Amino acid sequence: MAEWQKPGARGAIRTAVRFPLRLALHLITENGVVEATTRDISSNGLLFASNYLPEVGNRIEFTMDMPSEVMGWASDVSIQCTGRVVRHQQSGKETMVAAVIDDYTLRV
Repeated sequence: MAEWQKPGARGAIRTAVRFPLRLALHLITENGVVEATTRDISSNGLLFASNYLPEVGNRIEFTMDMPSEVMGWASDVSIQCTGRVVRHQQSGKETMVAAVIDDYTLRV
């Protein structure tokens, strides 16, 4: 069962600054790779839009493509992450997934 939260709803305490970045996100699912787009990212997690909605509480694996301009490096970087889905949220017609990042590895 999905857990829904209205944007701006109170209850979650933010402990990290969120950056409004729209980056390619590649979710690894039991049906193959699913494309998504981030809406914001922090050091603790991210919010992304996708047609695929992993269930709240599920462990997820994903890769984000970080442009060199964002990272301040000479080349683009892929970040391979594992995390957990903490909620679904609706904004207009767009359904989004919020997830915490438990672990990550950089690939240059």
